[in-house]
Amino acid sequence: MTIAALSTSTAVQKKARVLWVACGAHALHDGFTDTLYVLLPLWQAQFALSYAAIGVLRALYAGVMAGLQVPTAELAPRIGGARLLAIGTAIAAIAYLLLGMSSSIAMLAVALVLGGIGSSTQHPIASSLVAEAYQGPRSRGALGTYNFAGDLGKMALPSITAGMIALMSWRSAASVVGIVGLLGAGAILLLMRLVSSAAAPHAPTRSDRVNIHEPASLLRNGFPLLLTIGVIDSATRMGFLTFLPFLLWAKGAGVPEIGAALTLVFAGGGAGKLVCGFLGARLGILPTVLLTEGATAAGIVALLPLPLVTSLALLPIIGVALNGTSSVLYGTVPDLVTVRQRERAFGVFYTGTIGAGALSPALYGVFSDAIGLIPAMLLVAAVVLVTLPLAWQLTRVLNALRSTRQLEIETPS
Repeated sequence: MTIAALSTSTAVQKKARVLWVACGAHALHDGFTDTLYVLLPLWQAQFALSYAAIGVLRALYAGVMAGLQVPTAELAPRIGGARLLAIGTAIAAIAYLLLGMSSSIAMLAVALVLGGIGSSTQHPIASSLVAEAYQGPRSRGALGTYNFAGDLGKMALPSITAGMIALMSWRSAASVVGIVGLLGAGAILLLMRLVSSAAAPHAPTRSDRVNIHEPASLLRNGFPLLLTIGVIDSATRMGFLTFLPFLLWAKGAGVPEIGAALTLVFAGGGAGKLVCGFLGARLGILPTVLLTEGATAAGIVALLPLPLVTSLALLPIIGVALNGTSSVLYGTVPDLVTVRQRERAFGVFYTGTIGAGALSPALYGVFSDAIGLIPAMLLVAAVVLVTLPLAWQLTRVLNALRSTRQLEIETPS
């Protein structure tokens, strides 16, 4: 084998290792985040919590995670992306160990804040590592693989945790999740040592820093419309998932059934990302959003009166619609911003959507306490329909942009 061929083989192996580490981190962190849905009903019963208090606890984790997305991305070049990802994973794991030791609401709150701090590293760092390793046409496929890995974590870890709770206390199960997280942090650090120089995010240049501090440029060309749709979609998804266990609990489900139900939703969600990404490319954003958001609202309404077994059968279909919109919205970001604006645009989009997902459970929790769980779920279904006229307006903006760009191409300079 020639030196050139050997070098190429080594480079391919390094890229594959970066992708595997990023996928593992995404699966682990998304599993951390969504395992909380299994624990929420148990906390409500043990600590006599209202729905509003449950929403606040859920918001602590997601809110801290959302607020630290951009600061984490700016910190990565200083200490190394791989090292920061490992540190964040370890912090999130320690948070689960603290959950296992919690004997009061205050301890739960501290652990959830700590978990949000740790999980804030995953999205900006892991996606940057993948994008840096796979540049050019292969980047989209690698990032798609990375995004799908998160859904695998959502399916696996909550279900496994629910199974453990059937055999042991929820505190012991949370501690086991924390130990797994610590092992994952060690694996990230060990595996990335060999490729850190090839995959670490680049230090920002002067032009990068100028671009970072130009938020006003994102207020044009329909990006605020896209962000608004993303915020409503994320708020709907997190509001539904937060209170789904309580709805199933009222139908007679136990912890194992709730874990299985969440797995069904997340399995449908993973399929939805793949299917709706294809539909978005073929049909356009408006028909796809009409289909997914309309199906989400209809699915939530249909779920409410159904018995437990039929509800479980419906959940994968709801999952497809519930998660499908996000893949279409994420893929539309580059159509609305320049190449130099993409990094900040994605950062703002992540912050807005994750932040909305953090706040919505608390808000819907207040409504649940005031008007009841069923009316609050109907409200969730109604709010998602607000995205439909916004998607229609966004389509008009996109068509105008495409016409302008085509005219610029056809007009000689």
